[in-house]
Amino acid sequence: MSSSAEVTRLTGFPAGGFDAVICVFGIFFAADMESFVAEMWRLVSPGGKLAVTTWGPRLFEPANSLFWDCVGEIEPSLFKAFNPWDKITSPGALEHLLERAGAVSATAQAVACTHDLDKPDSFWDIVLGSGYRATVDALSPGQCDRLRARLLGELRSRTVTTVQTNVVFGTALRPP
Repeated sequence: MSSSAEVTRLTGFPAGGFDAVICVFGIFFAADMESFVAEMWRLVSPGGKLAVTTWGPRLFEPANSLFWDCVGEIEPSLFKAFNPWDKITSPGALEHLLERAGAVSATAQAVACTHDLDKPDSFWDIVLGSGYRATVDALSPGQCDRLRARLLGELRSRTVTTVQTNVVFGTALRPP
């Protein structure tokens, strides 16, 4: 049994007990996304709605690639070429996940978004306030200082003041 299935079983919530079940930027943390979506769908009442939001393609670009390149230079064992949300960054992929989990009438929509940075150094706030923080915390203090200096130097030299924050919104309506 997956860890996400174990966790959801502990909720004790009855099937069909909620008019709306919403998961915002969290589905990709489940080891078994399909089982997690199936559990959320189980909780949706007749006539109710399941809503799932995930990251779209090119999250935090162009800074994301620079971050991981710098991590790879400083501590190759922490380099990640894959993000858990990469499997569901398109409407079709998210719809397919919802349908495989049993959700009917699944639809999804991609929305292109950006986030303006007041200066290139502000991307470090995103790093420390996101899941990337775990990578930074796994570094020694000296490595962390080198990562920050190298990354911010690259962002400054390229005058990066906007990053992509594309999203995909998926919904499914349980028949009445």
